[in-house]
Amino acid sequence: MRGKSIYTAAIIGCGRIGFSLGFDKKREAPASHTMVLLENRRIKIVAGCDTFEDNLELWKKYVKKFNRDVKAYSSTRELLEAQKYDIVVIAVNEDSHLQTALDVIGSKPRLVILEKPVALNTEEGNKIVKAAEENHVPVLVNHERRFSEDYKLAKKYIDEGKIGKLQTVNARLDSGLRVYAKSEEESGAYSLLHDGTHLVDITMFLLEKSSGQKDLLKNMKITSIVRDEEKADVIRNVTANFESEKCPDVNVSISGRSRYFGFEIDVIGTEGRIKIGNGIFDFTRRQQSKLYTGFYSLAADKKIKRPKKTRYFSNMIQNAVDFLDGKAELKSTLQTGMNTLYLLEAMKMRLGE
Repeated sequence: MRGKSIYTAAIIGCGRIGFSLGFDKKREAPASHTMVLLENRRIKIVAGCDTFEDNLELWKKYVKKFNRDVKAYSSTRELLEAQKYDIVVIAVNEDSHLQTALDVIGSKPRLVILEKPVALNTEEGNKIVKAAEENHVPVLVNHERRFSEDYKLAKKYIDEGKIGKLQTVNARLDSGLRVYAKSEEESGAYSLLHDGTHLVDITMFLLEKSSGQKDLLKNMKITSIVRDEEKADVIRNVTANFESEKCPDVNVSISGRSRYFGFEIDVIGTEGRIKIGNGIFDFTRRQQSKLYTGFYSLAADKKIKRPKKTRYFSNMIQNAVDFLDGKAELKSTLQTGMNTLYLLEAMKMRLGE
């Protein structure tokens, strides 16, 4: 593109979120880091690595269609020693985030894109923050819903006062994965961390003030715990209650006993209500009731249309390009990622009491 820089990119981790989810025909495309980088005309993928040879071979064969000279490496060290990159994407499992992030940050790319969560815990997360600060390397955390057009529309609606003062927020995640188990601390294979990070982060995003000032959840209380019937140290359901400056009653519920995957947030105000989530998009406002004389009810706001595409991945990468161009700040940072991690860790500590 004439007059505009092309940014080089490398991907560490060519598995699901790094590559293969891009072939899921039911997901909104692009659905993986590889596919979204290939979509953006300002970015050129020049290298990738994975410890699994089969993953790497499939990835290289596909990306060669777009760049015949793309390089494939079996280790992060080899990839980082080969050349400098503008963007390095870290799409490895949670238990590998810390060391991979420290290695990548030490190589001083212009931008790191780090898959959520920041790390397994706040101790590891703070080490990544310290390394980023010392090396002056910016990090964009892929909490994808912050970039999604439907959630951005919901936040704008809230900030404009369309549903009045917030009364209650109910955020809920349902899956079959255990909510928490101490035995899985080193792997991160529990939903409080794996998908709960999305639920908490987008809840805090919706509660951020329009000025961008953070409205953090505080005064947390665990209001409900359900333990596994056979393994008492395994948590199957949990609900926590928080307060925030913007909303006095915020409830986060995570179920690990469901035979389906559900993700939804219900924001209730004095003048209206928003329900949003996976397959859910419902904006209602106070209007004269069709059922009772002299009463008001909630009815659909017909002015609000569901976006045909959320562009959750595309917007994230465009934010990276705009940041490197000097046109925008990062919209999902190490700080917002750590805010989420601190809250999840506070919940986790209470579960062990």
